[in-house]
Amino acid sequence: EKTASELSQLIQKDSEGEIDLLFCDEAGFSLEPCIPYAWQPVNQTIEVPSSKSKRLNVLGFIKKDCQFDSFVFEGSITSSSVIACFEQMANQVKKETVIVIDNAPIHTSKEFNKKLEQWKEKNITIFRLPKYSPELNIIEILWRKIKYEWLPFKAYDSFTCLKEELFNVLSNIGETYKIAFT
Repeated sequence: EKTASELSQLIQKDSEGEIDLLFCDEAGFSLEPCIPYAWQPVNQTIEVPSSKSKRLNVLGFIKKDCQFDSFVFEGSITSSSVIACFEQMANQVKKETVIVIDNAPIHTSKEFNKKLEQWKEKNITIFRLPKYSPELNIIEILWRKIKYEWLPFKAYDSFTCLKEELFNVLSNIGETYKIAFT
């Protein structure tokens, strides 16, 4: 596939230090746990509380070496909030940077698209993935790790616990919490 080949070339340029390649996406977290299964002693049941709650939405940028930046919102992420995060990232750019994103409506809005030329002038290029191709965005692996492995059961005790545990994980990605992207 053409997109996978282009992405592979960008990854190569990143590994050679020619560019910075960032993968961006959003994920939501609430008191409805994402636990597909867990090991438990025989004849014992592990119970994880579940309830409706506010939602923490995280917009993240990750590099293949696990450098990670995130922005957390209580409530919805809009095109305006995505733009604000991209503006903050633009202020940190030191060399040509390519940001990989999907085609979510907040990434394809008129408001977002108006900023593309300004970001280009700041040395940022947006690389859009085709629809229905999350496997090409490595940040999806990060979201899966957080939801299914790194957040402890106690995170679902209350919204305060969820917030504390999520912030702990987010602030320790690349140190305590690492992924070896291949």
